Amino acid sequence: MIRTAIVILNWNGEGFLQKFLPGVIDKSVNTNTKVVIADNGSTDNSISFLQKNFPGIDLIQFDKNYGFTEGYNKALAQVEAEYFILLNSDIEVTDNWVSPLIEVLDKDPEVAVVMPKIKSYSDPELFEYAGAAGGFVDKFGYPFCRGRILNNIEKDKGQYDTSTEIFWATGACMAIKAETFKKSGGFDSYMFAHMEEIDLCWRLKNQGYKIMFTPRSVVYHVGGGSLPNEHPRKLYYNFRNNLILLYKNLPKGKLYPILITRLILDGIAAIKFLLGFKFSYVAAVARAHFRFYTVASRYHKYRKKNGPKTREFPDQIFRKSMLIRFYFKKKRKFSELNPGYFISSGQNQ
Repeated sequence: MIRTAIVILNWNGEGFLQKFLPGVIDKSVNTNTKVVIADNGSTDNSISFLQKNFPGIDLIQFDKNYGFTEGYNKALAQVEAEYFILLNSDIEVTDNWVSPLIEVLDKDPEVAVVMPKIKSYSDPELFEYAGAAGGFVDKFGYPFCRGRILNNIEKDKGQYDTSTEIFWATGACMAIKAETFKKSGGFDSYMFAHMEEIDLCWRLKNQGYKIMFTPRSVVYHVGGGSLPNEHPRKLYYNFRNNLILLYKNLPKGKLYPILITRLILDGIAAIKFLLGFKFSYVAAVARAHFRFYTVASRYHKYRKKNGPKTREFPDQIFRKSMLIRFYFKKKRKFSELNPGYFISSGQNQ
């Protein structure tokens, strides 16, 4: 069995494959590591490009676009390896980026997932939106990162160069133990895309696993390869999937107070979009809520069977509102957040 499989889920990413795949192969492939391309029903020339230029590469082809979630679930079910590294096609890797990830997974049996430092491909001084130096959520489910809160992205000055436990690892580049991924049920296929990695990590944390960040591995991410951050469809997935995320994973006694508060906050966001004449955004929020209500019964059954048994938050959740700290207290950097509102956040390590 190959020890590490780097699995790239591709959808109409011929340009990214041309640009970044040679570097991934050159800096990653050895007797213990291989690269697998899972094509999610591309309609561009991705397949012909791969067959012509990389005829020996492992290639899995799907008949249609199954999204990030089901695409990876289907692909990883066909890959035999001890570790999976999920890698976006729009990422430039660096020398020796694989070994530090595998070393973290090897070191501690309680660690299920580890991510590298994610920096911006277009501006290498900056962290990149989708992960930066490790992901967290606040008590209302709003995600943020060491190095990125909302749209405020920090320069990387080494301020987060600590190997530390985090709450979620980015789906753009995460290493996960294959057995753990499969036992957990993988990604939630209904989510399709966006927030699915947070859901997976939260489920794993509810089972007692650790999610880690290591600065010894660095990659550069283009970002926005499928949908730009402000695209209405992406907004729809983010609002819908965030409600699903909360419903599935919040501990007993905290579910309904927090969920109701979150629904109100979403309504406030929709009013703000309306006042800004962003009608497509308002429609995206409304659609997200409607779809959440229609699938709530499905997730109610899931929660009864597989939901968290504890009444307490898992470690690394920020116990306060990140939005209040950002907008009213002007706390724009992760390092400015009070470490007392985390448990083992790594901020004081």
